[in-house]
Amino acid sequence: MKWQEVRELYPNQFVLLKILKYHTIENKRYIDDMAVVKAINDPKEATKLLINGEADDLVYHTKNEEIVVKIKNLRAFRGLV
Repeated sequence: MKWQEVRELYPNQFVLLKILKYHTIENKRYIDDMAVVKAINDPKEATKLLINGEADDLVYHTKNEEIVVKIKNLRAFRGLV
């Protein structure tokens, strides 16, 4: 499913997505294909699912016109924790 379809089906709310296909440019991941696992009406539930989700899960709000995730370099944090 494409992001524009998700936005039309679930307007102005959080959704839990399973990422099926993406491409990366520099430090940003552009999600090309996804499956909606569930719509989320409670922001607290959205936060819990985002924190506890699997690597290919993503919680995102449909008010965003694009679905882009900034990639963080975790090696930069090595030794700080």
